[in-house]
Amino acid sequence: MRSAREVRRFLCPGTGTRSIFLLSSSSRMAAIDGEEATVSLVDVLEEDEELENEASAVLGGSDSEKCSYPEGYVKRQALYACNTCTPKGGEPAGVCLACSYKCHEGHDLFELYTKRNFRCDCGNDKFGEMECKLFADKEKLNSGNKYSHNFFGLYCTCDRPYPDPEDEVPDEMIQCVVCEDWLHGRHLGCVVPDCVELQEMICETCMTKAHFLWRYAAQMAVPPITKVSPCKAEEDVKVEVEHDEEEKMIKNENQSSPVDEKVQVNGTSSCKRKHQDDIEGCSEDVSCSGCKLKEMKASGKSRTQQGAVFWPAAWRTTLCICADCKILYADAGVSFLTDEADTVLAYENKGKSTEQAEQAGRDPLMSALDNLNRVQQLEIIHEYNDMKTELKDFLQGFAAEGKVVTPEDIRLFFEQQQSRKRRRANAGQFYCS
Repeated sequence: MRSAREVRRFLCPGTGTRSIFLLSSSSRMAAIDGEEATVSLVDVLEEDEELENEASAVLGGSDSEKCSYPEGYVKRQALYACNTCTPKGGEPAGVCLACSYKCHEGHDLFELYTKRNFRCDCGNDKFGEMECKLFADKEKLNSGNKYSHNFFGLYCTCDRPYPDPEDEVPDEMIQCVVCEDWLHGRHLGCVVPDCVELQEMICETCMTKAHFLWRYAAQMAVPPITKVSPCKAEEDVKVEVEHDEEEKMIKNENQSSPVDEKVQVNGTSSCKRKHQDDIEGCSEDVSCSGCKLKEMKASGKSRTQQGAVFWPAAWRTTLCICADCKILYADAGVSFLTDEADTVLAYENKGKSTEQAEQAGRDPLMSALDNLNRVQQLEIIHEYNDMKTELKDFLQGFAAEGKVVTPEDIRLFFEQQQSRKRRRANAGQFYCS
């Protein structure tokens, strides 16, 4: 699994715990090999801060006290599936963050990260006699919800759990921004590019369903490096696409026959739709004037229509929103792609802002400062910054030398702080004769 900052929306789903985060790659590998992972104090502090920031981003955008059901189909929220209440073989169901705490505490939960346009199912007919403790007055079913095998703790086209006890291959999982399923990197049909500015991925199956997206992929997406990667194969076979083969594919595409071609999608056969004007973009009428998709088609630039597609930052803002293209999005069920607030990044930023505002509101230091005058406020802030700097320098000394910080070391630090404070106070006293 890559660093959270590098692929912040590609966090792997967890199962059966309250935390949404997994061990770092080095720690996991050490655990697999039966070794004891050794890290420095600085590493621990940095990792804790990173995980705390990610938790705030994912959970901060959802209410942990109130059931989200009254809000209807929430644009995006953190979701859980309860394996205790709705096990495999039954009806899939999802519950909001608050219900996972209040109604399903201690249950076997599958963490689904976030899902779009979902309404909390907790306590409806899928849960039998169980009622929601936070909002019991619910309809029998939420017909607008969309479910997948994720709600039973299964992921990817290989339909396996994560972590998978039978899978010994270390691999990251990446979420498709369209179907929102999690796929193993080796099952994407392409090599996962190592590029920090990558933000979103669309799997090959979803690209095929929204076929016009291949036109955009040819213009802006990361150039593909394909590989043959059936989901249930034990080894990955990389296939480099030679230049002459690419030219041949482009030539065949431009001279395609009326008969649909067969292509392989994640190891299964599916039909490749014909490149017709009414599907790819717009007809030659006036309403299509200024259509970006039509301009891309006219450019003749193409790309191998195989494997998942990785998109650069802010790629959604380049999508055409003319009347004809909006119909294309609606027909393919991807109208949300033109909504910048739909992205996980937008949700995370909202969560971070909410968390920071709440922390500022409940910070005891800030509350105490509000009751002091300006001079006293400045004095306390100055003292606090001094202590913070000295404590950081103190701990960095231990980290640099590889020493363990003991309770006695911390006690000694604060005793020295008090001693210096008394000396400064005595130096500032003046007496009149």
